[in-house]
Amino acid sequence: MSVEDLKEIMEGLPPAILPAIAHWEADAEQLTIQVEKGALPMLAGHLHRKHHARLISEHVADERREEGCFILYLVLILPRDKGVVTCLAEIEPLYGSFPSITSEIFAANWFEREVQDLFGLTAEGHPDPRPLMLYDDWPADRYPLRKDFDATVPIPRVPSHYAFKRVEGEGIFEIPVGPVHAGVIEPGHFRFSVAGEPIINLEIRLGYVHRGVEKLSEALPYAQGTFLAERISGDNGYSHSLAYCQAVEAAAALQVPERALFLRTVYSEMERLYNHMGDVAGIVLDTAFTPGAQMAYLLRERLMGLNESVSGSRFLRSLNCLGGVRRDIDHVASLRINAFLVKAKLDFNDFKMKVLGMPSFLDRTETTGVLSLEAARQLMVVGPVARASGIDIDVRRDRPYAAYKDVSFNVPLHREGDVQARFLVKCEEVYESISIIEQALDQIPAGPISVHMSAVPEMLARFSLVESHRGELMHWILTGAGCPHRHKVRDASFMNWPALEVAVPGNIVPDFPLVNKSFNLSYAGNDL
Repeated sequence: MSVEDLKEIMEGLPPAILPAIAHWEADAEQLTIQVEKGALPMLAGHLHRKHHARLISEHVADERREEGCFILYLVLILPRDKGVVTCLAEIEPLYGSFPSITSEIFAANWFEREVQDLFGLTAEGHPDPRPLMLYDDWPADRYPLRKDFDATVPIPRVPSHYAFKRVEGEGIFEIPVGPVHAGVIEPGHFRFSVAGEPIINLEIRLGYVHRGVEKLSEALPYAQGTFLAERISGDNGYSHSLAYCQAVEAAAALQVPERALFLRTVYSEMERLYNHMGDVAGIVLDTAFTPGAQMAYLLRERLMGLNESVSGSRFLRSLNCLGGVRRDIDHVASLRINAFLVKAKLDFNDFKMKVLGMPSFLDRTETTGVLSLEAARQLMVVGPVARASGIDIDVRRDRPYAAYKDVSFNVPLHREGDVQARFLVKCEEVYESISIIEQALDQIPAGPISVHMSAVPEMLARFSLVESHRGELMHWILTGAGCPHRHKVRDASFMNWPALEVAVPGNIVPDFPLVNKSFNLSYAGNDL
């Protein structure tokens, strides 16, 4: 979208909003609007309805020392690479409140609850202001993302009770599950309301692995921030470190070498491949087709072995650096990757044919855990979950980064929104990932794999979107003196967890693990 197109958005704003706009500016990619906080719901609602803008983040920066206030940021993306609109509003410390936009954009629900927890600012008019992120016994007057919060002081524990929603009626029972589970998985609490086996309501309580990642980042030099970013969520650490690097590089106006961009694309797809293998294996395992699941698990293990042989890390750790990558792929390694992928594609064909030929698998996955297109749009879900419900979005195509503009690929799309649709989207993405890797290795140019990055200017806001195997994740950075002044991270799971609460009711309790596995959400990526 051109600057003129973004200016047209301003010219088309409702007259009632115009007096509340203090300042606006547009460049080739972004429209920034500073507005009085009272006009935020009207402005956000207009952008969403008129221009189909999708909320990718709502967060706050503590700028009391610099500006004498908190600043609320709404970041909305326009469809198909038509630009970004960022809305800013000042929040006075004395009052410490802002109007909720959840009634206009429901996907703001968790964002605003998170702001309340971490900054102590009230979202007025929010339909569900209960705590979201912090532990249940966290004191009410400690706000960890304020600049005056001292992370070295021990936090006293205050007994409290989280009020789960109750479903009343004859024959209605509650089944609490977690937060500690019977497998080697992260903690999360699921509260089911059931009438026999059918599930009437599901409520999810997370936050048990909140580690204060965003606060830690504020004290880390940019070069060290990549290592923190890749530990946000273990299985998509490469995607997180890539998003972090791209945000900092954008602030520094750094041109990454072409060879590094192609290598980043290859590594990104290698991460997607092994994760999708694990995802589809887990879905098949939860339908009790163990031999079929083992076929995919074996492929996943072999892919992780390939990762290690090429990069030195099964999880592709420590590959990204500011200005490029740390490990090259030479001609011999490129041939080895291509030969491996030819065999992997044949093995995956065999797996898919066997699984989709099993009537019991089809019976368990068809019409199970349906997320409708309407619900998916309202919740603004991302990744395979969105594409399985008919939402045609993919950051690699819509806002190309790395070398994705130089390769061709399809974006798999299904409309049923059930477990089987999510399974099929991931299967089809496996083939696309193989094709992308082959194209990237074939086209990769000669040259350096990294360049030195000079000092990063202060008080610049930049963000990066990356399509991980779960979907779109975001790193937004307001630069400071040698390290982020504010670092906002939003994993794909943060957008998709609320959708699980919508997809599960109407199914039976034994199908919950299957539905949950088809979403395959990260606890750590959500909790930060």
